[in-house]
Amino acid sequence: MESQYKRLTDSQWEVVSQSLPIERKRVHSLRVIVDAIFYVLRVGCQWRNLPRESFPKWELVYYYFRKWQSDGTLESLNFSLNIKERARRGKEASPRLLSVDSQSVKVAPFVSEETGVDGNKKVNGRKRHVITDTLGLVWGVVVHSANKADGAMADRVVAPLRGYLHRMEKILADAAYEQMFMAWVGQNLLGVDVEISSKPPGTQGFVPVKWRWVTERAFGMFNFFRRLDKDHEKTPESAQSWVLWHNCQVILNRLT
Repeated sequence: MESQYKRLTDSQWEVVSQSLPIERKRVHSLRVIVDAIFYVLRVGCQWRNLPRESFPKWELVYYYFRKWQSDGTLESLNFSLNIKERARRGKEASPRLLSVDSQSVKVAPFVSEETGVDGNKKVNGRKRHVITDTLGLVWGVVVHSANKADGAMADRVVAPLRGYLHRMEKILADAAYEQMFMAWVGQNLLGVDVEISSKPPGTQGFVPVKWRWVTERAFGMFNFFRRLDKDHEKTPESAQSWVLWHNCQVILNRLT
């Protein structure tokens, strides 16, 4: 894990550029745009406080952030980087075993869209609902209000992966997913099982559960990126994008 923000190296940009439309000539290189997005992710500054001496106008950077969020470019970049990292670790491109879980986080002031209270964790805010493989790589994310049940929302995380992760055989989850999500998987994902695995009864605090602990580690790594210390985003869609940008930056640091 890098302890501070660093600009993209030549080898990192070569990897990123394979998923971006770099053919057309522009006033500002897309490399600088990606650098600016990673800067906001790591430092956590407001868009308007993006340093002008180092990056283009914040409006331009924000334009590309929203454009790549809406046209699928970010998802494509995240998907390709996941495959490269799995190949580097000697894994098949498509994982067989995945883990789904959620993290409840507080929201910043003036954030009101899609918020609620998680009565179990006593958090007023949103949930980051992610699905990871056994390496902790994020393959899907949905951000929603914290008062919505995990089991009722997990299908929104997994459904977009149908047709892409053809080797998927098992999804690990905790007891919150035992009813609604398990029933949805049985009806919609032929040949995929849901395995409920929770920490032993009577234990206190964090207890690592085999394979599911990597998802908890992914949540913990969010704390190293100031934009993710809580949910600062007006819309849940932007919050989802930052989780994917985080996964991309972590992989780029590992690849080089």
